[in-house]
Amino acid sequence: MNIKLLAADDVASGSFALILIAMIAATVLLIMGTGWVARRWKLPVALAAMVTLSTALHYLPTYEVWLATGKMTTIYRYVGWFVTVPLQVAAMYFFIRAVRPLSVALFWRLLVASIILVLARYMGEAGYMYPTLGFLIGIAMWLYILGELFFGRMSDYQGKQIAPVVRRGYFWLRLILTIGWAVYPLCYFIISFAGGADWGRLSVVYNLADFINQIAFGLAILTVAVRDSSEASY
Repeated sequence: MNIKLLAADDVASGSFALILIAMIAATVLLIMGTGWVARRWKLPVALAAMVTLSTALHYLPTYEVWLATGKMTTIYRYVGWFVTVPLQVAAMYFFIRAVRPLSVALFWRLLVASIILVLARYMGEAGYMYPTLGFLIGIAMWLYILGELFFGRMSDYQGKQIAPVVRRGYFWLRLILTIGWAVYPLCYFIISFAGGADWGRLSVVYNLADFINQIAFGLAILTVAVRDSSEASY
């Protein structure tokens, strides 16, 4: 068995190791957290745990690929995103549904938009469609999801007589899906239209983005669920 020792300045490989350990730790915490919250919060917390668990399982082989080749091809990234992006959108939907009713049609619209978002970016970056078209479709789907969060039915419901802790949590979750998710189309633009980027630097950016967009996202849901459950018990 060949073991590669990481150099002190190998930031990219270190970021893979860091995100893998962090995803495993976050998954354990979120799974434990399902037992700390009221019944209505169990589903969004469980979905957040599924996001980090899926990413941890995905990073196990990709870390090995990175150590062996020093590269991370398009398909490896998108395999994970095909699972985690729809799961995050579902977690956001059920986060609001825990305190206010939402239509099932809205859930399916958001889920379909999230799948098309990832699929269009993959096809554009992999060369199955024009990169510009893939970029624009991905942006359109992302903006639709943000539109529902800021101006649509989810935004309407979250502002009506909801506990302050839930409103603050919704603010931070929405911020992650706005600023955090902006990293992905930005990197897509750099890869497809700006001459590409160094594999190592790109991997560090993606890994740090996953840290915020998935771990911080899940912990925000857990924090709100625990605090709201505690306040409701008094």
